[in-house]
Amino acid sequence: MTGSRPLTLTPGHPLLGLGYSQPVETRRFVHLSEDGASPGEAPVAEEVPVAFVYNERPHAVMMATPADFEDFAIGFTLTEQIVGAPGEITRADVVRHSQGVELHLTIPRAASDKLAERARQVVGRTGCGLCGVETIDDALRPPRVVSATWRITPEILWRAEAALDAFQQYNRATGAVHAAAWASPQGELRVVREDVGRHNALDKVLGALARLGLSPEDGFLVMTSRASYELVQKAAIASVPLLAAISRPTGLAIRLAEASGLTLVGLLRGKSANVYAHGYRLGVADPQP
Repeated sequence: MTGSRPLTLTPGHPLLGLGYSQPVETRRFVHLSEDGASPGEAPVAEEVPVAFVYNERPHAVMMATPADFEDFAIGFTLTEQIVGAPGEITRADVVRHSQGVELHLTIPRAASDKLAERARQVVGRTGCGLCGVETIDDALRPPRVVSATWRITPEILWRAEAALDAFQQYNRATGAVHAAAWASPQGELRVVREDVGRHNALDKVLGALARLGLSPEDGFLVMTSRASYELVQKAAIASVPLLAAISRPTGLAIRLAEASGLTLVGLLRGKSANVYAHGYRLGVADPQP
């Protein structure tokens, strides 16, 4: 992408004047107990409003962790199906705003016109995966069928989940940040991103894959959250064949996984997990209805 560049928040960067400098900051507080009040301090997860602007037209504002902005820009644009391929994004710039960050993207005029027809300019909460869609049909788009049929063993899931903690530097400091990871079929974590919003973390991973020229269908996803249908939908759009989460899925997520051909795993913890859909990729039969 011409004109695109990664953004690192280093000392002296203009974003430091916005009230945050890094994804994690130490904040002071007063601790109250039966013994009275005492001063304290601890790391907290930062979040900042991030505005998506397509062809100079504002589209949506999301709350996100101030890191990996370009990955977020590309991943969100792809999983929201604003464009069909990374190559359609010809520019992606991170621009300082007085109260946050603007992501300016250039896309084909036809895609921009289609986006304008949706006529939505909303504020997305940190945990929002729908980004202000206006109708149920917009929210429940027909699933994209996942075609990859490669298989892995359960031991590879255990390996990927066990490795994830070492990459969660923000959550280790705050206990308040989700992680999304893309692993190779051997269970090696290749891309890990963290964010206060689980959907944002996944978008950042998928955006990073696009920027690195890696095919999402050549690996699988591990999430430190529940498996909501929005995550399944984003994974299917990216053609990822398997999504594993450390918490349980929702019923709608299971139905969407069944319809899209995606293998859905929940409660991945240690050396145990539940397989809810298309278990053949793990060598197991699907649960009986």
